[in-house]
Amino acid sequence: MSQSTSRGLIFGIVMGTAGISLIIVWYQKIRKPGTTMNLPKFLSLNDELHSMDLQEAVHDERGTVMVLQQSQFQILEKLNDLLVSVEELKEEVRFLKEAIPELEKHVRVELRGKTAIHRTSPQHRATRKKKAEAGRVLSTSNSSEEAESEGGYVTAQSDTEKEHVAGHKANKKSAKKLSLPVLTQMVDDLHLKGDSDKQTSFELLCNYKNKYKDEIEFIWRLTRAYGDMCDLSTDVEEKRKYASDGKDLGERAISQAPKNGYCHLWYASLCGHVAECGGLQNKIKYGHLFKKHLDRALELIPDEPFLYYLNGRYCYSVFKLNWMEKKMASTLFGVVPSSTIDEALRNFLKAEELKPGYSKYNYVYLAKCYKDLGQKETALMYCDSALLLHSINKKDHQAQEELERVILSLK
Repeated sequence: MSQSTSRGLIFGIVMGTAGISLIIVWYQKIRKPGTTMNLPKFLSLNDELHSMDLQEAVHDERGTVMVLQQSQFQILEKLNDLLVSVEELKEEVRFLKEAIPELEKHVRVELRGKTAIHRTSPQHRATRKKKAEAGRVLSTSNSSEEAESEGGYVTAQSDTEKEHVAGHKANKKSAKKLSLPVLTQMVDDLHLKGDSDKQTSFELLCNYKNKYKDEIEFIWRLTRAYGDMCDLSTDVEEKRKYASDGKDLGERAISQAPKNGYCHLWYASLCGHVAECGGLQNKIKYGHLFKKHLDRALELIPDEPFLYYLNGRYCYSVFKLNWMEKKMASTLFGVVPSSTIDEALRNFLKAEELKPGYSKYNYVYLAKCYKDLGQKETALMYCDSALLLHSINKKDHQAQEELERVILSLK
């Protein structure tokens, strides 16, 4: 490299360094004092922002939980409505299955009647004509329009109607003479019989509603009859009406006689009916009332087998509750309902002990309990016991259907 070139390079480096120094001096002069970063203050600000973010996150999380709980309730309600609809459909199908054979019988009878009319012999027609003429002679005191009718039909119909009205009035007069002890004995006997007898019992009690409305022995029996009508009805709205009216009457019975065990028993039973007619939240609410008054009734009348059967049904249902249903019950009442299959079994066995052969349904649930416990032979033994009992009412027929399903599951 030449000497002149080296000198030029050194001169350029010196001039560049001088320029940079001048720029640094100028920056220090124009910079405002106090603009240095306050690190502690900055860290404090950062902590506050972090705290605010955490609070917002917690708030958002709580809001999300509430929204999720509401969504769960809505989903459970919709699922329960679907289950209720399926049960109603099953009931309608079962009713149609029972009605079709009766309809066929009715059609056959009608066809036989028409065939008999078409096959009437000429001699029979002549005899009938003579009777008709004799009827016209006997009915001369009637109007000309009635006299023209065949065989005095109008007169005969009027007499029948008069007899029916007279008989109805006589029944009403005799009904007014029934004392409360006689009436209660009659309805107790009817309650233990078939479905038509239970309906007769309800109608009879309704006829005496004004006369014995303040008598506690009458009130709890009418409450029981509302439960019977709820069982017999196939219309959903009608069921709700019977259940609601019976529950209200049961409340009045308890307020008048809080130490009467039968008032608590049948009020609990009606709470069970109301629970079945509503959504999941309604079921949990009235299921809670059902258990409360059932326990009170057990304290007051410990020898009533129906109480142990109902308590067994409650324990079995609680044992079968899923996690979500238990969680919802806990949310509403603060207590998670709990029971075991052994507790349910003890109650069903107690009902059988107090009254052997108490009911077909009690045997069915004994079989179900032993099946769940893995004792197949004992379960089949109670299935056989249930088969020996005749079905005399709607509940017995329902028990028979459930029994057949249990037997199939044990094979």
